[in-house]
Amino acid sequence: MIRAARWFSAMAVLLAMALTASAEEKLGNEVQLFNGKNLDGWEYFLVEPDVKMQDVWSVQDGILVCKGEPMGYLATEKTYKDFKLIVEWRWAPGKEAGNSGVLMRITGEPMGLPRCVEAQLKHGNAGDIWGFRGFDLKGDAERFVQKQSEKIGDFVGVGRMGGKEKEPGQWNQFSITLDEGQLTILLNGQLVNQATKCDNVAGKIGLQSEGGEIHFRTVKLIPIEE
Repeated sequence: MIRAARWFSAMAVLLAMALTASAEEKLGNEVQLFNGKNLDGWEYFLVEPDVKMQDVWSVQDGILVCKGEPMGYLATEKTYKDFKLIVEWRWAPGKEAGNSGVLMRITGEPMGLPRCVEAQLKHGNAGDIWGFRGFDLKGDAERFVQKQSEKIGDFVGVGRMGGKEKEPGQWNQFSITLDEGQLTILLNGQLVNQATKCDNVAGKIGLQSEGGEIHFRTVKLIPIEE
C-alpha cells in the first residue's frame, strides 16, 4: 500500500509538471504588479477601518514593506484568472518571522480573510494551499484537509510536500501557476504543492497582513492566454 501511494504521488507530480509546462507555452506579456516605487494599482482592506493603507504598507528602497498588523490585505484593482505569478519575499531581518499569504482569485465582500485560494507564506509552512469561504479545491488524499472555524466557516487545504524555505531575513521565491482548475507552487525552484479542481473564476490578487513584518521585492504576473 505504501509503495502504491508513493507511485500515485510520483505520477501526480509528473502530471503537475506536464500541465505547468503546457501553461508555459501559452504565456503572454509580463505585468509588474508591484512597480518598486509606489502602490499604484493596489487597493486595500483592514479589519480596523480607521487604519490607513500607509500605516501598514509602504515602499522603502524599492521594497514593499508590510508591518503585519492589523489583519487585512492589499489587492490588485484588476482581476486575473489564469496566470503564472512570481513573488519574492522575506521576513524582516532581525525580527521574528510571522504569518502572511498570497491570495488569488479573490471575490465577494472584502473582509479580513476573503473568499479566495491562498498560497501560504507562514514561516515553516510556506507552500501550503488553502481555500477559504467556500472556495473549492482538491488535492492529494494524504495531504488534503477539511476544517471549520467560527470566524471563517468551513475551509479546505492541501499541505505542502516539503520545501526549501530559507532562514528568516533571506529572500524566498514563489513561482505559482494557476491555470483553470490546476494550481502548482514552486518554492525556490522546487515543486512543493499542487491542487486541482480550483474554482475557475477571475479575481483579484492579494498580499496579506497577518502578523509579522514581511517584505516583498517582486510581484509580477504573466497571463496564460487561451
